[in-house]
Amino acid sequence: MKAHRIFETVIYAADLGAAERFYREVLGLELVSRFDVALAFRCRDGVLLVFDPDKASLPNRGVPSHGAHGPGHLAFAAAAEELDAWRAHLRERGVPIEMEVNWEAGGTSIYFRDPAGNSIELAPPTLWGGGWDF
Repeated sequence: MKAHRIFETVIYAADLGAAERFYREVLGLELVSRFDVALAFRCRDGVLLVFDPDKASLPNRGVPSHGAHGPGHLAFAAAAEELDAWRAHLRERGVPIEMEVNWEAGGTSIYFRDPAGNSIELAPPTLWGGGWDF
């Protein structure tokens, strides 16, 4: 057996309102569900879940408890020809770029933070030997 692809992934943010605004307005993701404990965003054929870590770690929620405190990391694929537009977009929305990395294997990543302090990366689709289409 072999897993096919990542269907959903989770990061954590105590302020779900700020997270919703950031992922909708800065990254352009579509909000598909809002719960007391989490937000669900569509990202092409996958789902990004943003959970409140305190609520998600409570027992007896009907699913296994989970949670993390402190900054996590999430990367979105971005083509090289999109990076200048992303830089301008982030600047217009007051999101500082924390770092840019030019990879030895080729391509550039842009790093910035969401309101919860999670490290968000716009990564070249060729990273890790990939070659995904947009």
